[in-house]
Amino acid sequence: MGLTPMEQRYTRPDWVRRLNAMGPAAGGAERMVPLVAGHLVDHARASTGVDDPGDLGDGDWEGRLRALVEAVDASDLHVVGRMLTREELLRSLRTRLLMADARRRDPGIAEEVIEAPIVVTGPARSGTTILFELLGLDPGVRTPIATDVLHPAPPPGTTPEEVTAMTEAEQELWADVQPEFASIHELRSDLPVECITIGVPSFAGSHWPMLLADLGSWVPDVAADLAFHRAVLQTVQRGREPRRWLLKTPGYLTMLDDLFAAYPDVCIIQTHRDPAKTMPSTVSTVAMIQWLRTDHVELDAIAPLIGAVFGDALTTVGRRRLDGSLPDRFGDLRFTDLMASPADAIAGAYAGIGREMVPAHRDAVAAYLRDKPRGKHGAHRYTAEDWGFDADALRAELGEYMARFEVAVED
Repeated sequence: MGLTPMEQRYTRPDWVRRLNAMGPAAGGAERMVPLVAGHLVDHARASTGVDDPGDLGDGDWEGRLRALVEAVDASDLHVVGRMLTREELLRSLRTRLLMADARRRDPGIAEEVIEAPIVVTGPARSGTTILFELLGLDPGVRTPIATDVLHPAPPPGTTPEEVTAMTEAEQELWADVQPEFASIHELRSDLPVECITIGVPSFAGSHWPMLLADLGSWVPDVAADLAFHRAVLQTVQRGREPRRWLLKTPGYLTMLDDLFAAYPDVCIIQTHRDPAKTMPSTVSTVAMIQWLRTDHVELDAIAPLIGAVFGDALTTVGRRRLDGSLPDRFGDLRFTDLMASPADAIAGAYAGIGREMVPAHRDAVAAYLRDKPRGKHGAHRYTAEDWGFDADALRAELGEYMARFEVAVED
């Protein structure tokens, strides 16, 4: 028996349902919201007044764009899904052109040094998001705030208020399309975003396969994605006081060698939680992200894929840290410790990477948590079985990992 389909779990808001229903009247969603790579590039050039895409260090972005758009256009995205995707593609192309133009006007951007970034990674739903926000209160770090990295080089003459409005529209629309999304992951213009979002305009990273299960001939390119990622950080950092970048994406667990190659002095804070909690929640998150854009979410395929990818990553990273084949620059933080005593858990993770938690940071953490109670957007309730897992079997499969990092079983 298969998993309960998304249409039986969630009810679409009327405005989404009505917009999607307009597709057939236009001859199909693909005619109502066309997606053609060449046309998108032309629109981006015309709207920015920039023709030369320059070199942002990430190779054949045009080839990746063509393959990506062809796959998306051939998919079964509904009208709202195509609108969301078209906006992301156009914003990404404009970002590339404006970044290249900024580098021509200020060649020093390309010389900016990204020194010893701190990266948070671990299974999705293991506390990475709230930890990211709490670590971002450290006065000695800089986080990739959405307004900065979605629009790292705004068009000349654009006011900060206009940048905020553009960012807010893109970030907060996800929860408008399906309100339950807000209880899974909060997106706002003034919050830090994951590296997966920073790399969207590379057309090389994991944002795109998270949206669609089948992307045809398109293939990811982690090195290209990280090269573009560096270019964004350099652009945002230019003209600001030096601080260590604080970054985050759960997917880095599967690509640590690439991360260390791109940033040789990077330090990692790895989060840990009962896999019977993280794996099903990851499936529910990915399923929701796809549901925002399509009526056809293959839940029975997502669960085994997530289990295999993250299960292998957790075991492999644990073994490699033990045998010394990964650099010894890791701090560890268990979800249960973070919930019990946030500041102490952070201080312990910092100790693992040779960093001290200053008193001002402790005070800021306490104040932030007072103003942001857990679950303020509603609880994200689920069981392992709801999303295709057997809790006991999952814990048994990852017993080595749980023992290695002393991960507690949760009710």
